[in-house]
Amino acid sequence: MKSHISTDMGEIIIDNEVIAKYAGSAAVECFGIVGMASVNMKEGLVKLLKKESIRHGVNVYVEDNSIFIDLHIIVVYGVSIAAVAENLIENVKYKVEEFTGMSVMKINVLVEGVRILD
Repeated sequence: MKSHISTDMGEIIIDNEVIAKYAGSAAVECFGIVGMASVNMKEGLVKLLKKESIRHGVNVYVEDNSIFIDLHIIVVYGVSIAAVAENLIENVKYKVEEFTGMSVMKINVLVEGVRILD
């Protein structure tokens, strides 16, 4: 799916996968995030994604030039999930809005796992 932005000079088309990759990159920069997660619904398994496939942990929906994002994350053991989620939402919302010029209406954070860092 693609997002369309009309300007005086023409139309800008952004693929939702581009927004997903950008949102995923912004998410992993946040404190307390180990990485993005991929969930295998059939087997109920959660897998930590590598940097090149980070967009698979992000679902992006666009309606009427408004963006809705689902972030599937794995957090560091011992951090406050509420504080990490609040920081994550604020950071991703700001960066995606600056990147696309569109409004982010909602970000859902789905914590899929916890990891102990060495």
